[in-house]
Amino acid sequence: MSRVALLRRGIALEGVTVGYNALEGIVAIGAGLAAGSVALTGFGIDSVIEVTSGALLWWRLRAELGSAPLGPTVERRAARGAGLLLLALGIYIVTESARRLLTGNRPEASPVGIVLTALSLIVMPLLASAKLGVADKLRSRALRADAQETIVCAWLSATTLLGLGLNALLGWWWADPVAALAMLPLIVREGIEAWRADTAEGEVA
Repeated sequence: MSRVALLRRGIALEGVTVGYNALEGIVAIGAGLAAGSVALTGFGIDSVIEVTSGALLWWRLRAELGSAPLGPTVERRAARGAGLLLLALGIYIVTESARRLLTGNRPEASPVGIVLTALSLIVMPLLASAKLGVADKLRSRALRADAQETIVCAWLSATTLLGLGLNALLGWWWADPVAALAMLPLIVREGIEAWRADTAEGEVA
């Protein structure tokens, strides 16, 4: 497969990423706020961050396809912006989860959230696998990093689903904020790595 064909496939995959995560984010945030679920709301916010990152990477791949010189600059800005947003999400999760655990504020069951996270647990690994295949052939660090973010999203789907399920089935209200806190290592790691990748590429450029 030619590089042009691979770039077009990467662009298509990013288009799917943006479209799916946009819908996922809207539904998750709405359902999370309605149910008072920190985990589901945080999952939705992460989806919105992935929309932003995916859209900028789509632009970066389009730039290379059109032989435009702005690809690396867009890539660096996308990495730094995504990193800051992920760290901000981490702060939100810590403060809101702590507040709910201290006050005993119980979230309601969210059937919509359970269905959504279960679906994402199927879609995200498939999407990540396709991205990794294209990234390896293109030797694209940016697309590989984006694929890793999609894998993180799959893990967040599993964590959120666990918290929602325990709350719905067993009435373990504390499982929701605890599940949200369990997301922190992945979110903070991705945020820091995105920032460091940006700095390293900036020094080379």
